[in-house]
Amino acid sequence: MGDIVGRRFLIQRGCTYDKVEYRTAILPGCPIDSNPVFTYPVALSCHCGACRTDSDECAHRAGVDGASLPAKLINGGIAGIVGVTCVFPIDLAKTRLQNQRPGQHVYKSMMDCLVKTVRSEGYFGMYRGAAVNLTLVTPEKAIKLAANDFFRHHLSKDGKGLTVFKEMLAGCGAGMCQVIVTTPMEMLKIQLQDAGRLAAQQQKPGMMAPTKLVATNTMLSRSYNSGTVVSAPRAVSATQIAKELLHTQGIQGLYRGLGATLMRDVPFSIVYFPLFANLNRLGKPSPEESSPFYWAFLSGCAAGSTAAVAVNPCDVVKTRLQSLNKGSNEEAYNGVVDCVRKIMRKEGPSAFLKGAGCRALVIAPLFGIAQVMYFVGVGEYIMDSSPLSLLSA
Repeated sequence: MGDIVGRRFLIQRGCTYDKVEYRTAILPGCPIDSNPVFTYPVALSCHCGACRTDSDECAHRAGVDGASLPAKLINGGIAGIVGVTCVFPIDLAKTRLQNQRPGQHVYKSMMDCLVKTVRSEGYFGMYRGAAVNLTLVTPEKAIKLAANDFFRHHLSKDGKGLTVFKEMLAGCGAGMCQVIVTTPMEMLKIQLQDAGRLAAQQQKPGMMAPTKLVATNTMLSRSYNSGTVVSAPRAVSATQIAKELLHTQGIQGLYRGLGATLMRDVPFSIVYFPLFANLNRLGKPSPEESSPFYWAFLSGCAAGSTAAVAVNPCDVVKTRLQSLNKGSNEEAYNGVVDCVRKIMRKEGPSAFLKGAGCRALVIAPLFGIAQVMYFVGVGEYIMDSSPLSLLSA
């Protein structure tokens, strides 16, 4: 491969290019009885910057499509685990602030919520429900990024750059795919996150014990319906809640609030992916080169926080619908429309912006880290360095 003259690009999914030439290379370390020669496409010019510069170390990666999905799983998993670990306490504050009703405020702000949580539940109380996210964030992020990649690739088959409308279509498809994992993950996480707020509410003078939205959900109720004075919610795992929901309501119990989740995640992806692509394009040194990793991080943060605030009203509705247990005098909702109507009537339009700042602080680093992992190619490097790379050949 040393005979290649000039800049060449290895084609990745979603690339747009003018002309392609096919080259062959010999894979080092292949068994003698196998064919070590493979053919791979090289773009002579690339408009999107997603192609990787031609080199010996990454030729096998681009030549074998099978390594693409595992690499995306690794990238999404690492980014999700790092991001969730860093920002989960803010996400917990967001959930508790969104579920507060007028006249029943336990927390005044994000910082007040975090301080009171540490005092009443300990440091790890800020990470209630984190295990659910850490377990499911890998498939969720992988599905979102890989689906967007897939749709962008198929929408750009004509060899031209994607229009903003097509970028929005790709984002819409990615958002619709990810709710398969997002809905049950959010459902379980919210029950664990909000339990501390309900327990703290019982300690306030004149407050009644929380009421159950679903009469058969006894496992979840036992986590904090143990008396009128509660110092901290008793630990109930996500597995116990999931089993209880499956036993009493079936699979639809885990997918409660699916419509509201779609209302949040589809518009989020429609805003996020085109905005990120255009912001990231501004950081390219030249049309043929990719933007530096720090620019990808900043673009991911800016696009993520903007999209998060834009869809925050839908996130408030989703949080309210997925909260199975209610505090004293907290009404239940019969669907998205009923929820929107009651919030508007009793709390006013400003209620739909509850937790918007927290959500922006959560989403910005999550997607910034994800895009850095995705563009740096940590997953591809790990796959190439592992014995599994030879199996995919």
